[in-house]
Amino acid sequence: MKSSPKNLEPYTIAEVDGFIHPVTIIATDKGVKEVHFAHVETIVRKLQHKNISYFFDSSHPAAVELKQYFQGKRKRFDVPVDIEGTPFQMMVWEALQSIPYGQARSYKDLAIQIGHPKAYRAIGQACGANPVPIIIPCHRVLTSGRGLGGFSAGIEIKKALLDLERVYSHK
Repeated sequence: MKSSPKNLEPYTIAEVDGFIHPVTIIATDKGVKEVHFAHVETIVRKLQHKNISYFFDSSHPAAVELKQYFQGKRKRFDVPVDIEGTPFQMMVWEALQSIPYGQARSYKDLAIQIGHPKAYRAIGQACGANPVPIIIPCHRVLTSGRGLGGFSAGIEIKKALLDLERVYSHK
């Protein structure tokens, strides 16, 4: 495997099962970089296409914590993240981490919380750009009318995550 200039150290990747869809993490030595609702093979192909080196570690702390979360044994994550975004995105992602397990906030609530009360659409865009869903819980954000809104991995996965936390029951 070759290293790319952007990635001198290889990424760590791990697939986590125990959810309705496989979840694959990509991490650096600094923390979790990405969480994907995809099979590890799909992620490997993308990394190979970009000439990014990697190795597998199914015991990576993020994989362990995600598995515990899917089993209902973990309510918050302790693993560090290694993410980049605009200053606004970083502010939104920090605010998302204040939403407790089993609770939800509206896009408008978050806009008010960060001091931009009219920016609820921008909040939705920042949630959609979140590179580490679940760890930074963008799935806990609903519309003002308690509708699901959107989710980067699809509404069915958002529903399943909210059901796991008993936040949203759909019939």
